[in-house]
Amino acid sequence: MVLAFSIIGIILSAILLYFNARKYRSSIYLGLFFFGVSFYSLYQFALISSKSVTLVSLFLLTIPIFSSFFYLIGPILYWYVRSVLTDKYHLGKNDFWHFLPMIIYFISAIPNFFTPWSLKMEAARAIVENVGAMQQFKPTLLSEIFSYPVMFLSRPVIILVYNLWAILIFIRFLMYSSTSSVLSRQNFMTKWLSFLLGSLLILIVSHILLVIDLTLAGSHVFFTLTSLQIGAAAGLTVLLISPFFFPEILYGLPRLPEHKVIFMSEAGKMKPMPAVERKTETHFESDYLMIIRNKAESCMKELQPYLQSDCNLAYFSKLTKIPVHHLAYYFREEKKQSFNDYRNEWRIKHAKNLIKEGKNAELTLEAIGLLSGFSSRNTFFTAFKKAEGMSPGIYAAKFAA
Repeated sequence: MVLAFSIIGIILSAILLYFNARKYRSSIYLGLFFFGVSFYSLYQFALISSKSVTLVSLFLLTIPIFSSFFYLIGPILYWYVRSVLTDKYHLGKNDFWHFLPMIIYFISAIPNFFTPWSLKMEAARAIVENVGAMQQFKPTLLSEIFSYPVMFLSRPVIILVYNLWAILIFIRFLMYSSTSSVLSRQNFMTKWLSFLLGSLLILIVSHILLVIDLTLAGSHVFFTLTSLQIGAAAGLTVLLISPFFFPEILYGLPRLPEHKVIFMSEAGKMKPMPAVERKTETHFESDYLMIIRNKAESCMKELQPYLQSDCNLAYFSKLTKIPVHHLAYYFREEKKQSFNDYRNEWRIKHAKNLIKEGKNAELTLEAIGLLSGFSSRNTFFTAFKKAEGMSPGIYAAKFAA
């Protein structure tokens, strides 16, 4: 069962990263976290329960690579929760100290690369016959300083510390943040974070207790089907699958903007946009989507960014001060169209106005398309025909003298 959960988790985390990492940066942390937890479970299964000399040998051989990464599971969880609560996913200078345990372990484990394969196979056979024999194998230089239980427990304990840290900042956000009403009106996000942190807490505490039982009591009940283990495994399974059934968690945490947002006009002057009134009787999600709509419309009317050939969702996000993934959610779920189609509607409207003003008598239709923001004649004609059901030439003929 542990093996199946681990493999499924690795596959799902790969899918999550492949399809969402470019658009929703916080999902990078979520995918890496799922991958780390799944691979850590697979690693433990291979060493303790697989009874395969080959698997044990392979994992002992690759300890410097994979075991060192396990020290990042906790920090990755913390970065994910922080990115959800603050909508800031970039790592700062102060975040690099979180890599320190991984770096130290990796360096100390480098000599393991040079251990002869025959010795690894011999150690693997001993471990398969008796799990307790693992205490005789010293895979890192740190094993000369710290006891086997300390080294084996260091990874889950660090994950537990970061789990508790993430729970603390989540609770403090709910209690003291002036924007905590955002979460209180988004039940799916509060439930998701509570479930994520709570499930991991149960999983990691049960794992630590079982490791203690194995390393200190000498028992062989590691990964046995106790009620706590079953509950943790079920929690992990639901945890791994839930992002694909509740995609809202991939978009981050929508946050109410200030009452007034400043735009930079083409002339270099700062232009304040009018405040958007909120109706207290409506749901937060509707209010926030209304704010996005009003900002998008105001930005298009005031600044006309669609006239720039390089106007894309990232550029529009900078102008409106709305996160890219929130805009993507708005256009997909609310507008039911892509940003490119939305932008092209404004471009075509601009081109139609130029034609109505008689500019086609002075300029070619291709020039009108370029002035409207299209990068080429073909893209202009294709978008125009898609929107209007006719070519620009036929449309212009209606206004010919």
